[in-house]
Amino acid sequence: MTEATNTQIGYSANLPASDPGAFEVRSSPLPAPRPGEVVVRVEAVSVNPVDVKLRAGSPARGFRVLGFDAAGVVTGVGDGVAGFAAGDEVFYAGSIARPGSNQRYQAVEARLVGRKPANVSFGEAASLPLTSLTAWEAAFDRLGITDSSEGYLLVVGASGGVGSVLLQLVRARAPRVRTIGTAGAANADWVRSMGAHEVVDHRGDLVEQVRALAPEGVSWLFTSHSRHQEAVYARVVQPFGRIVAIDDGARDVAPLKDKSIGWLWELMFTDPLHLPDSHHQAWILDQVAALVEAGAVRPTVTSDLGTISAESLGRAHAAVESGRTVGKIVLEGWAI
Repeated sequence: MTEATNTQIGYSANLPASDPGAFEVRSSPLPAPRPGEVVVRVEAVSVNPVDVKLRAGSPARGFRVLGFDAAGVVTGVGDGVAGFAAGDEVFYAGSIARPGSNQRYQAVEARLVGRKPANVSFGEAASLPLTSLTAWEAAFDRLGITDSSEGYLLVVGASGGVGSVLLQLVRARAPRVRTIGTAGAANADWVRSMGAHEVVDHRGDLVEQVRALAPEGVSWLFTSHSRHQEAVYARVVQPFGRIVAIDDGARDVAPLKDKSIGWLWELMFTDPLHLPDSHHQAWILDQVAALVEAGAVRPTVTSDLGTISAESLGRAHAAVESGRTVGKIVLEGWAI
């Protein structure tokens, strides 16, 4: 059943997540699909660090709807769209340049949308798009890991949303790559359950711990916590190795030159923003869906905060903002 108007949850001022006014509920006209778009009835969303950063510091310019993870049902298809029809169940992360998924109906570019895995709930599916796209692009597109690759991969921040998916993807698609994840003692079992062959304590001496497992160093390093770590990484990565980072800020890569180590960045939104004819992310999501259905990758939900509302989004943002979350937080269904 289609509602007469759309419900959107967004912000108009950069307030703390705990502030009762941090999120506002507004009504808007139902979106109509433009050429190349589908309209999706959003059934579940997840909250990512990018949501928190934008709410805390990015101008709303009136009113901004966040949300970059969604799973739902197609209700409308625009001209020129092939492969989708009303009633299809889908999942996606969308684009940072457009209103997000914290709304009942969302228009999204079809080239960014994948089919939802048939064997999981909407909430479980919503935990996957942004992190799986980031992890896939980081491991396979940036680092160049293939199904025939051999060597060690160090995953810094392995208990986080991206690290948890990356470990699973590499285990499924590059079985000869040995993965080492960093985590605190409380999260070590989670990281092993995600596919890490070894876990090292992120509070300890990283060089000593990694070198004990990979005496010649690692071939690849993924990091979500790279600030001030360039010299440390230079000591654990092999000559001609590669590092890919997803966090923000300038980095001093001079320590890497002696070993000709490559420093790469991964931003999932590069494709949506700069490659208007690319369908690569839809393809990745379809590959992830197949892996989920085959049991090789599982959703990383660790907290379900109930239905989608201004209050529950505030709680989700506060949890992500704490920096202590493991896996993903999801919201499923609508309270309003």
